[in-house]
Amino acid sequence: MISVHGLRVRFGATVALDDVSISVPAGGWTALIGPNGAGKTTLLRSVAGMIRPAGDIRLADRPAGGLSHRQRARLIAYVPQHPQLPPEMTGLDYVLLGRTPHLGYFAVESDADRRICLDLLDRLELADMAGRRLATMSGGEVQRLVLARALAQEAPIVLLDEPTSALDLGRRVDALELIDELRRERSLTVLSAIHDLTLAGQFADRLVLLRRGRVAADGPPAQVLRDDLLSEAFGAGVGVIRTAVGELAVISHRLRPGGPGLPA
Repeated sequence: MISVHGLRVRFGATVALDDVSISVPAGGWTALIGPNGAGKTTLLRSVAGMIRPAGDIRLADRPAGGLSHRQRARLIAYVPQHPQLPPEMTGLDYVLLGRTPHLGYFAVESDADRRICLDLLDRLELADMAGRRLATMSGGEVQRLVLARALAQEAPIVLLDEPTSALDLGRRVDALELIDELRRERSLTVLSAIHDLTLAGQFADRLVLLRRGRVAADGPPAQVLRDDLLSEAFGAGVGVIRTAVGELAVISHRLRPGGPGLPA
């Protein structure tokens, strides 16, 4: 569903992506991980059509460069790190923006469009936010609302740039569970950037570790969440443990002598 080959992006003298090639099969979930500045957001923005890179991008076996804006909007739902949030808009009206690609010119939202959006608000525990202005909501509430708007597009490809960064741990899991549930229901193809490496490994089928604009590792979570790979990318204080039920958890170690568990 998503095929990226030989992608290169340069901003002045800075090389953001250098010969990056990845693929995400239809219905799969691939998570981009890596330190700040590794190129995760640049890769997502390239696939979304917000950056014109060198290289080849194909979406649903179609060259991405040949898609019109409307075709791309029907094919891709994109959740950016810093979305535009009109403060006076209500929660329901904001989520209804996700239905725009399905409307004809000068058309207005139908009752069916409203039902789709109200159902998503309910599933994200935001039903009471439908009539509230965005300016009155917390960061976590707004982030779930942005996710609802993207899912309202009902696009087969979903791009997520740190979709849970403003949520507490419980809400993060709830939001990712909903994404995974809808992915399975609708055969969605998901490409996401996630800072929480443990959650990335729990939800994604495949991880792509980016480092300095290049692919440092690509494979199932068990092959990528390794001490040697992560310490090289993030520093010596990062390690991986396996829980009693067999899940991989990424933890940070204190390096200063005298820290808990370390000799003084």
